[in-house]
Amino acid sequence: MGRIRRLRREWRGLKKIEQVEFQSMLMWHVMPWFLLAGWLVLPVGLSLRHEPAAQLLGWTLIAVSALQCVHINRTLRRSLDHYLGRAELPRRDLAVAPALALVAFALALALEHVDGVTDGMVGFAALFLVTPYAQALAFAVPMKSFFRRLAVIAAVLVAGFAAVGVRDGRLLGLVGLVAFGGLTALLTARCGAWSLSVMWEADRAREVEARLAVAEERLRFGRDLHDVMGRNLAVIALKSELSVQLARRGRPEAVEQMIEVQRIAQESQREIREVVRGYRDVDLGVELVGAQGVLEAAGIACRVTGSPAGLPDAVQSALGWVVREGTTNVLRHGDARSCAIELSAGEGRTTLTIENDGVPDAAAGPGGSGLTGLRERLTEVGGTLEHDSAEGRFRLTAQVPLPDREPPAAPAGPRPVRPGARAL
Repeated sequence: MGRIRRLRREWRGLKKIEQVEFQSMLMWHVMPWFLLAGWLVLPVGLSLRHEPAAQLLGWTLIAVSALQCVHINRTLRRSLDHYLGRAELPRRDLAVAPALALVAFALALALEHVDGVTDGMVGFAALFLVTPYAQALAFAVPMKSFFRRLAVIAAVLVAGFAAVGVRDGRLLGLVGLVAFGGLTALLTARCGAWSLSVMWEADRAREVEARLAVAEERLRFGRDLHDVMGRNLAVIALKSELSVQLARRGRPEAVEQMIEVQRIAQESQREIREVVRGYRDVDLGVELVGAQGVLEAAGIACRVTGSPAGLPDAVQSALGWVVREGTTNVLRHGDARSCAIELSAGEGRTTLTIENDGVPDAAAGPGGSGLTGLRERLTEVGGTLEHDSAEGRFRLTAQVPLPDREPPAAPAGPRPVRPGARAL
């Protein structure tokens, strides 16, 4: 059970595209063995008579065909990596695959020549004999080259069977079987690999888009700082130089210039705070809508309750970061199918709860750097952050106190005088 849990955690740690590639690899590994059993072992093995020559040739043919499947399984990763542009063309593998196919064809021709197998079963086996080599070609060569080589294989096979006495309609049937086996291998291998390549391109495009968005935001922040500081620093430098010159001459105007420098420095400090505050502030309503959209796009049902209307900006900003980090954790960790985000206010506090399923109990812990950063942000506004995990559900709870409302202003008019007090 512990090993199964570890495998589940490793599986959930993979990206979606990596999971799809793993499933495709599993299908490509298993498919030749299913075809071997259905297209060769059962038709030929069950139709063999008890003659020694037929038994020897038939089971040798099955053994060589099994070697073809083993070779395809061993070279599948290298072939797929070549198609996806990760590795060079596996030329040695492509040399071994046709050699095994030729040996299998020779054994099939010899088995057709001897008397000891049901008529037509050896020709039916040609449906499988071409499949392993066609699967190897599907990953390695362009489409035109694939069809040319498949035509050569069909011509060689027909010529060989014609040489051992096969005539008329059976030869045409062999051509159809070779074409069907080759196209089956092409559709199952090449189409799946093409889909993987498109998905990897989309994944890389998303990564590039994310990096460009970060770079654009950095440029925007840099432009804002330059706009704020560039002019003010230039003025400070000029006025400081002027005040130095005036001070050396003993002019009293130097004090006024330094006072102006002080004022500009304080103004620059205020403007920088505004830029940083605008950079760090997060709109809670926007984050809630965005979190629901992202989770539903990832196939996770998301329910959002509560409204941030009327909450102070500082509270919205702090809780907006909680929503952002909590959504990231739901996407990255576990295998969630549903998520609930609840926002409520009462008793002088605002509470935000993010709860999702599909999280193993082993995922509970002290939290990573993301939760640590959230605690620091919440501490600045007097808030707290808690999380717990039980029965496959993870709950993140943030609480932020609401600032006290200012007391209403006293009504206008003269105040009554206390007995015994002197009126002023």
